[in-house]
Amino acid sequence: MTYEKEGGNIHMAKTLSLNLDDEEQICTLGAVLNSPARIQILKLLYFNSYNVGEIAQKLHIPNSSAALYVSSLEKANLITTKLVTGTRGAMKVCSRKYDTVILHLNKADENAEKVATVTMPVGCFTDCSVEPSCGIISETGYIGMEDRPESFYLPERVRAHLIWSKCGYVEYRFPFTVPLGAKITGFSLSFEVCSETNNYNEDWPSDITVWVDGMDCGTWRCPSDFGARRGRLNPAWWSGGCTQYGKLLSLEVSGSGSTLNAAVAPSPRIDQFSFSHERPVVIRIGNKPDAEYQGGFNIFGKKMGDFEQDIVFSISYKA
Repeated sequence: MTYEKEGGNIHMAKTLSLNLDDEEQICTLGAVLNSPARIQILKLLYFNSYNVGEIAQKLHIPNSSAALYVSSLEKANLITTKLVTGTRGAMKVCSRKYDTVILHLNKADENAEKVATVTMPVGCFTDCSVEPSCGIISETGYIGMEDRPESFYLPERVRAHLIWSKCGYVEYRFPFTVPLGAKITGFSLSFEVCSETNNYNEDWPSDITVWVDGMDCGTWRCPSDFGARRGRLNPAWWSGGCTQYGKLLSLEVSGSGSTLNAAVAPSPRIDQFSFSHERPVVIRIGNKPDAEYQGGFNIFGKKMGDFEQDIVFSISYKA
């Protein structure tokens, strides 16, 4: 997706993407755009919606011609129309559908893997179990009060760039954004994390586990609550003497098994998951109650720590 400025406001640009497998749509599009009048209508609809009569009036053409041009643009999927009640009965109001048309001069490779990626801000968790020492900070300051678990339920938590707890977990819900009917070949998850204790401790291990849809996908032993140097991205107001940065934890799950930070993990294969468009993918990060080192966790967002990213979840698939 791209973004454009329109009338002083920012909106998400809508793109129609075609390749050489879309033969019929490309031919229809070419025929429709082979007309200055139809292009004038598209230009007219860029900032406003108009009914057929208004289009005819603004372009100084007969109503019958305007109706014919609108019908062909609608057939080419370039505009949308809606019947609304007017002073003299129903009228057809026209609006643009796309900002950009991209034509890829190649054919889609059915054997090539594609990737659907969602980036989740660290504060957008949907469930949690936390205990002091715990807290949440944004780019500009604390959210709520430190060591108060109720702060984790404040709506402002979505602005967080660092969350921490001495034990427990946080849970996120990711949308399943692959096309209908696609064959899932694997997924990956990455985020910056370290152990948690008061202030910081370079010798403070924590067994941090990742669960996906309730399945244990492996545990990584973080060696430290890192604080001996400043995090590369930390704002100036975040003082020394406390947690500063983490390590990037990367989970990869495929048809042959799983790896956690490149080490083979005793965790599920991709065929053991049943992802669905009807429900989110639930990802939990935290300490098991019976972990050997229940050393807490700090999870960093893209404006804290060393890595300029939030929680990144990608699903690979074949169409």
